[in-house]
Amino acid sequence: MWSDPDNIETWGFNPRGAGLIFGSKVTNEFNRINGFDLICRAHQLVMEGYKFWFDNENLVTVWSAPNYCYRCGNAASILKVDDNLAYEFEMFYESSDSSKSLDKARIPYFL
Repeated sequence: MWSDPDNIETWGFNPRGAGLIFGSKVTNEFNRINGFDLICRAHQLVMEGYKFWFDNENLVTVWSAPNYCYRCGNAASILKVDDNLAYEFEMFYESSDSSKSLDKARIPYFL
């Protein structure tokens, strides 16, 4: 199933055309049943490199490709978790060398 978080309470249809969207109530219940404090997920572009969802920030989307497709201008991050489950984000940004060596006209636009 392909599902993305959104600012709703339960479930809805995903505007990306595949799967569903889910909200804070679904996330809270899933975390409670499974004894989780935080869900970490990926595969959804966020411009800041990572994004916490909902009032209690119990879900985070991490995006690890800076300047996705050489045209989105987004930051990227990696979530680092230690043995005590403390976490921090390591941020990454577009490399100036990579944008100089790429012929952007030859990359098909598919976003």
